[in-house]
Amino acid sequence: MEQKHRFNIGYLFVAMVLLGVFQFWLAARNVQEVSYSDLMRLVADGKIQSVTLTETMIEGVFKQPQNGKTEFVSNRVDPAAAAAFEKAGVQVSGGSDSSLLSIILSWILPILLFAGVWFFLFRNMAERQGMGGLIQIGKSRAKVYLERKTGVTFEDVAGVDEAKAELKEVVSFLKEKDRYGRLGARVPKGVLLVGPPGTGKTLLARAVAGEADVPFFSISGSEFVELFVGVGAARVRDLFEQARATAPCIIFIDELDALGRARTGLGGLGGNDEKEQTLNQLLSELDGFDPSVGIVLLAATNRPEILDAALLRAGRFDRQIVIDRPDLKERAAILAVHVKKIAMAPGVRINDIAGLTTGFTGADLANLVNEAAICATRRNADMVTADDFTQAVERIVAGSERRGRLLNARERERVAYHEMGHALAAALLEKTDPVQKVSIIPRSIGALGYTLQRPTEDRFLITSSELQERMVALLAGRAAEEIIFAEVSTGAADDLAKATDIARQYVTRFGMSPVGQAVLEPQRLQWLAQDHPEVHERDYSEATAREVDVAVRDMMETAYRAAKTMLSAHIDDLRAGAKLLLDRETITPVDFTPLRRSSIQNERIGPESVTA
Repeated sequence: MEQKHRFNIGYLFVAMVLLGVFQFWLAARNVQEVSYSDLMRLVADGKIQSVTLTETMIEGVFKQPQNGKTEFVSNRVDPAAAAAFEKAGVQVSGGSDSSLLSIILSWILPILLFAGVWFFLFRNMAERQGMGGLIQIGKSRAKVYLERKTGVTFEDVAGVDEAKAELKEVVSFLKEKDRYGRLGARVPKGVLLVGPPGTGKTLLARAVAGEADVPFFSISGSEFVELFVGVGAARVRDLFEQARATAPCIIFIDELDALGRARTGLGGLGGNDEKEQTLNQLLSELDGFDPSVGIVLLAATNRPEILDAALLRAGRFDRQIVIDRPDLKERAAILAVHVKKIAMAPGVRINDIAGLTTGFTGADLANLVNEAAICATRRNADMVTADDFTQAVERIVAGSERRGRLLNARERERVAYHEMGHALAAALLEKTDPVQKVSIIPRSIGALGYTLQRPTEDRFLITSSELQERMVALLAGRAAEEIIFAEVSTGAADDLAKATDIARQYVTRFGMSPVGQAVLEPQRLQWLAQDHPEVHERDYSEATAREVDVAVRDMMETAYRAAKTMLSAHIDDLRAGAKLLLDRETITPVDFTPLRRSSIQNERIGPESVTA
């Protein structure tokens, strides 16, 4: 900031110097200043050849040079006043109300002040809008981390052993180019890291740079997109020029989908033209640079399905590394890294915590450890215990408790029977996940109560009977309401949505229904919004669509009848469990025996389930 101020003050100093030089030039011209009285005597003596009258000045030419000057200038005065003074023998000379200082103060200084204010305001506004200086607008905004200043190595990244093994080849190439080149092998031009948000793609890229000890250019794909046409392409060129000048190095483009979105047949219309120019420039640079010089391009995205096909072909991004959600062993390794930063009680087993976190990403696990530490701090404990981790899991999965939301007695009773219906059905069914906790304390996700089911292991295949039992457990809450109160409420809206989604996938994606062994709605590679049903263009007939609707409806009705039958046969347990839940608000299988399972049933595995 000090340099900018000196630069602006220098401009003002130059302006003042120029004004002084101009004033000196005026004084040094071949012009003589004469007083009004002397001018009148020269006129009377006939020594004036011509004059030019202005509002305040008299300019003219001498017939003969006077004191070496051929021209003269004098100030105009009032003739009557001048005559009176001359009659009294007083020398009269003219003057001006304005001076150089007054001219500067009244004209030049306001202009300079306005220009300075405009300059500062425009520059600050441009920086806030991401435009920067107009001269620098085509420059790359990549952040450069030299040597090991990324602060991350492979030791800091846990749970992605397969991805690390592949990226170690990239590090080896940057360190030992001759070893790889002796057989004609070349490192891939581009390595694309693909996976859900929070799985450690950016962290892994920085670890590669930290291990390789080379400059690391880090930039987001959105930073190439700019207001002015052609800026994105210019920044791509500048980025690769900087990389060539500092090779060997690593270029990392985060959120590649902001830059590499698939082109459409409507190119050249509106803002898409600018994005396509930027993408075309990136494709050109990928074709133009020689990987043997030691430039490696890494990129990360969680939306590979929208990337342009030309960007993913061989010779550009040659290698794609999928970084998926960690399994049980990987979650334990990630937790072991994060728990080093907190004071954990000796009896806490990391494997038990990992078993409660099915489906969590690396970022989720880091947040879990932090939430557990906050829970321990809130109760003024010296160490973080297993109960703190359990509360942290519940807070992340089901939301924070909202004890301030008061329900009337009728609603509270209905919620208790609803949740006990879920819990009791899950305990009675053989292939559902075991119940961990049942609560009627409202949560921040909008649920008035919840039933927490947690698997004990990861699983990757689900049978048709397991899907059907999940639907029964989901619909058991509404079934319990109908059994006890002879009518249903709106509290089962989320349960119905989840059960309907299972039934539709059962029919259209898995081919498990009488409709046929056909995939009517194929699953696309998509890492975002996995908890919501995808919307596909229907490519089957109206007759088939009707069969699908009928099959989904029949599955829902069958599951609902099964839930009612099961709960009616255990009506006493349902009433006893609801009464206990009303008394304690939160219960576990330890508190209520019918929620327990045998040791064989406790070995069931599956994704986490929270039923509201």
